[in-house]
Amino acid sequence: MSRLPSSRGSSTTRAAATPARRPGGVLVQSPKSDIYVALLGVSLGAIVLSCLLMVILFSSYGFSTKVSSVASLPANTRIA
Repeated sequence: MSRLPSSRGSSTTRAAATPARRPGGVLVQSPKSDIYVALLGVSLGAIVLSCLLMVILFSSYGFSTKVSSVASLPANTRIA
């Protein structure tokens, strides 16, 4: 199933019998899914779920990005 039979050297022409056009090149069978693909799906689901739970947890703290006051340095602090 990976390759179509060649029509070279045969006395009958298949092109006249089948009007459909064959794709050029070599046909390669697609790989089948195995347990590792399933594990990748499970790990992706775990990452998405943990990110969602992290956002829910951090939203309960009520962080704000507005600055309420700017702390000034004391007068006796010297910057070198």
